[in-house]
Amino acid sequence: MARKIFVNLPIKNLDQSVEFFTQLGFSFNPQFTDETATCMVVSDDIFVMLLTEEKFKMFTPKPICDATKNTEVLVCLSCENREEVDTLVRKALAAGGTTYKDPQDHGFMYGHGFQDLDGHIWELMYMDPSAVN
Repeated sequence: MARKIFVNLPIKNLDQSVEFFTQLGFSFNPQFTDETATCMVVSDDIFVMLLTEEKFKMFTPKPICDATKNTEVLVCLSCENREEVDTLVRKALAAGGTTYKDPQDHGFMYGHGFQDLDGHIWELMYMDPSAVN
């Protein structure tokens, strides 16, 4: 059985976050969606649970980090090519996200990223498969 990953992120407004990530092309599993949470499908084995802050607090005794002021996690997604990296960043900006640094071009690897509506950092990277041995 393949291992799956479920990234859990606290969000302030579920509807706005769903709209934001829908504009980036992600879908959601309605089986795991209600008024307090949704399951964003990244791939067959990667999911992001967007949880309202109240719901998120049920899973941790620690205070929730304000991701607009502090970094609690960097979510990095691989992309098929450089164009997909740039396209996703453009879609994120059009949907209300922001960038936090310039694109990084290392020849064999290219990356850029965005901050979502709650300030979580999403790094996007493409690595030339011929550079990986």
